[in-house]
Amino acid sequence: MPDLTLEQKAALVVGANFWSTLGIDSAGIPPVVVTDGPHGVRLQRGSGDALGIGDSVPATCFPPAAGLASSWNPALVERIGVALGDESRAEGVGVLLGPGVNIKRSPLCGRNFEYFSEDPLLSGELGAAWVRGIQSRGVGASLKHFAVNNQETNRMTVSAEVDERTLREIYLPAFERVVTGEQPWTVMCSYNRINGVAASENHWLLTEVLRDEWGFRGLVVSDWGAVEHRVPALAAGLDLEMPGPQGESAAAVVAAVRGGTLAPDVLDAAVARVRALADRAAHVGSQSQASSAHHALAREAAAESMVLLRNEGGLLPLDTAQAVGVIGEFARSPRIQGAGSSQVNPTRLDTALEAIGSIAPVEFAPGYSFDKRVDPAPLIAEAVAVARRSEVVLLFVGLPAGDESEGYDRTHLELPAAQGRLIREVVAANARTVVVLTNGGVVSLEPWHDSVPAIVEAWLLGQAGGSAVADVLFGRVGPSGRLAESIPLRLQDNPSYLNFPGEGDTVRYGEGIFVGYRYYETVDVPVRYPFGHGLTYTTFSYDSLDVSRDGRTASVTVTNTGPRAGREVVQLYVSAPTGGISVPRRELRGFEKVSLEPGEAIRVHFELESRAYSHWDVVTKGWVVAGGQYLVEIGRSAHDIAVSAPVSLSAPRSPRLTLDSRVSEFLDHPVTGPILARAAGGVEGGDSANLLEMVASMPMRRLMRFPGVGDSFKRVGVLIALANNPVVRGLASLLRRR
Repeated sequence: MPDLTLEQKAALVVGANFWSTLGIDSAGIPPVVVTDGPHGVRLQRGSGDALGIGDSVPATCFPPAAGLASSWNPALVERIGVALGDESRAEGVGVLLGPGVNIKRSPLCGRNFEYFSEDPLLSGELGAAWVRGIQSRGVGASLKHFAVNNQETNRMTVSAEVDERTLREIYLPAFERVVTGEQPWTVMCSYNRINGVAASENHWLLTEVLRDEWGFRGLVVSDWGAVEHRVPALAAGLDLEMPGPQGESAAAVVAAVRGGTLAPDVLDAAVARVRALADRAAHVGSQSQASSAHHALAREAAAESMVLLRNEGGLLPLDTAQAVGVIGEFARSPRIQGAGSSQVNPTRLDTALEAIGSIAPVEFAPGYSFDKRVDPAPLIAEAVAVARRSEVVLLFVGLPAGDESEGYDRTHLELPAAQGRLIREVVAANARTVVVLTNGGVVSLEPWHDSVPAIVEAWLLGQAGGSAVADVLFGRVGPSGRLAESIPLRLQDNPSYLNFPGEGDTVRYGEGIFVGYRYYETVDVPVRYPFGHGLTYTTFSYDSLDVSRDGRTASVTVTNTGPRAGREVVQLYVSAPTGGISVPRRELRGFEKVSLEPGEAIRVHFELESRAYSHWDVVTKGWVVAGGQYLVEIGRSAHDIAVSAPVSLSAPRSPRLTLDSRVSEFLDHPVTGPILARAAGGVEGGDSANLLEMVASMPMRRLMRFPGVGDSFKRVGVLIALANNPVVRGLASLLRRR
């Protein structure tokens, strides 16, 4: 790059200030404004800050990811991405920092409100839709936090100790789906370490996997303050350090190039990516936003994000003629988003109290205070009096803002004690009570759950959430949300319980691939509500499941058997044979949201890739389909399976054998297996079956060193040559099948 000096190049790979990259007018490189998302444009005009404390320009506050994920609707998420792109352009923002596709490993993670799901497929599909939407408007996304950022405790320094299979099957697939499908303009590295190596300095992660394997063509940016050593990070593949300016970082890069410890082409590649980003973002600021239309979209999204958990006796939807008691400060003072760097200054704010009051006669009581110094007893007494005078009660409870935030994790799943007491006393005064929950991460529904006939999980719903709650409660919009994460009966039941948040600066992912429903379903641990659960105001049936012989296509008929129009989320799971490894009982491999009128039926089709039947093999370092019988299952949730069909898949081609292959691999091979079994039968003394079982895990080279064994197996070298011959191997496989 002859038009830039070494010092200019080094300065370009470090931010200019808190929210902007460096611009160099003489080289035709404009600065790029980046700002926090992902559920709204949090642009600060002044010096800026990272924690959402300073003022930001008004922007539409859409439902955060915890709520939006429950819509299970990529098309809706894409529309929100388009709206965010328009608002970003209007404010001159080139890159909006989002989406967050980190897995909800534990319900205690303080930032779960900003992430989609405990399942990588759902997270990946929704994240891809978000990126597709915003980038269609000429604004870049920043896929984050790459990778294995699943807690806030010690997030700057903690090392996530996680095995390769778990990485590949749980914590990387959502990122892979977004990168390979949508090519986000940027990917943001996380703060934490992965198996001892900082994400910002992790060459395997940022170069070997992200670029070489997945084909990422964009720019890798650090999370704000994630870089410890700029030169190793640059060599690992981190193009841009934020925030800036970081004079020491730029000076270190210059010194490393001049001293020969950093190849000039590494710096040039990073500079080229910064320039490419600047060129792509040069046209922002050319469109106006449509705030009224975006507020309507936020209301639609909020209504579709709510999950009707329970509706005994058909208490919901409500009759507008009923006298309604609205209880709970959240109805008057809604919490619409999580705390921390994603806080948006909303353009307007709908409250549930006002929205419900516009539909039905309402009497209100706050029931509790967010000020912990206030005595709860008089507020509860007032609420009980209102409950007794009402025909139906809408009770709004949830987590105060201080209970969950970026920067720290929760320590329990309980609602505030005063709210638990309020629920018990209000229900005792009026059995016709609907509990509406406000929370970014799941909360315990114990011990009051069974006494409440109707429960609505309303999450954090953005600026239009109050009107959306009224829409759903009174049946103007049918509930269609489904849980994107399991709700356990006890915190102790969560598979990460003994390993979260770790000890000091180390957290061991001891549960492996058994995250969320994968664990609950496999070991039959009951939950209060399973992943994928959600009720509607109608009912649906499933029948006529057809699956192709190769398992690549499946179709099922869904019928609305109830009295109202409704939307169903058709969930496809795959149950795999063990194949000698631990596998979950079932895993989500496809989903489709459909709308049906009463009595209407529709044929829902799925296309499945080989990955739907694969596991990551740590020996071959690749995806492998184990031979055997699989089940394709269509369910209403991960626990409620409606119909299923078997699929038999052939085992993959036998691997090449060497003297370092295990005896079990020789025995499983179609060429060597029968021969060695006969040879073992001729070994002097002992049961051949017991002998083979005893040595099955031993490398053949070591077995050959035992006295007497070498003579019996002296022609192993010849057998290896035969086994690795494709013609001989194919003939042997054919004979074995016969």
